[in-house]
Amino acid sequence: MPAVTHASRTIATLGVVVSLLALPSIARADDTLGGATQGTEQSAKTGDDGTVSVTVGGVVFDRSKNGSGGSTGALTSSTSWSPPPCWYAPKYTPEQLQKYLEPIWEAGSTGYEWDAKQREKYNADDEEKGFNKDKSGKGYWWGSYVNKNYPPGWDSCDEDYFWVDTGDAPPANIENAVTPEILAELAYAEIRVPGTEVTLAPAEATKVNLPTWAWLDGAEFKPVSVTASVPTIGIQATATAEPVALEIKPGTPDAETYPASGVCEINDGRIGEPYAQGKADKTPPCGVKYLRSSGDGTFPLQATVTWEIHWTGTGGAGGDLPDGEFGATQDVVVQEIQAINR
Repeated sequence: MPAVTHASRTIATLGVVVSLLALPSIARADDTLGGATQGTEQSAKTGDDGTVSVTVGGVVFDRSKNGSGGSTGALTSSTSWSPPPCWYAPKYTPEQLQKYLEPIWEAGSTGYEWDAKQREKYNADDEEKGFNKDKSGKGYWWGSYVNKNYPPGWDSCDEDYFWVDTGDAPPANIENAVTPEILAELAYAEIRVPGTEVTLAPAEATKVNLPTWAWLDGAEFKPVSVTASVPTIGIQATATAEPVALEIKPGTPDAETYPASGVCEINDGRIGEPYAQGKADKTPPCGVKYLRSSGDGTFPLQATVTWEIHWTGTGGAGGDLPDGEFGATQDVVVQEIQAINR
């Protein structure tokens, strides 16, 4: 970012150690906008309807329709796509930016030359118009925020603060400035889906050369969604994940899957079919047949559910995002069928 780059040169020449948290375009946990926490730390609120909203990096996430429970987990994209590692969003009113920057300049830690250029940029010497105070209530100073996990590229949002009038789109040359689509991508990263431990029949131990039925609890595998919004500028997007298929990998090459591809498509809102009496001679729509015993050990059966992701947002925007996957491994005991000789 310009602020950090220039400050780094100042440090090199003056030998002054400057904390990154003191520089203008780095997200801080105590940055505020309209009284709400805007930094990288989370703040949560529960409304009368039980909706939990969590504010992270200038964006409010509504997780009330997300997956819940101890077995839930985050999706892994089936492609190389990943959510934005950093983004820009409204950060300061004119008065708040002035209150934040002036103490930094007065401390002199960033160097006289840099401070002077900053004062000129923000017209700081004009009491009425400095920091765009003549536009108070008509826009915000935008700044960068960083994904709390600091993924690769987290430091790529290096633009200094910039002004956006209310109702205007952010500058076209600013990548990852919040739009409905960017919000949808951030909501994607917040989606949590149920665990994927499949129910097997027989339950305790499967038998060699006999089909084992596999299915997932249909009540758990229903669409989940997260809504991301920036209330200060009135935009939002909802990312929804819907389960579409279950892939089974038996954990040994000495096995056959049903269907042969190992991919069980969702049918009538459920994945697989529960076993019931009278189905012993039938082929399961989803399952596995082991061709040898696991001996004294087990086979690591891996079950992975594929979730399709689509989104809708402000102004009729919408589209698809890459499929996500979430899987788990469970140990399966496979026994030889015992015959009694008389």
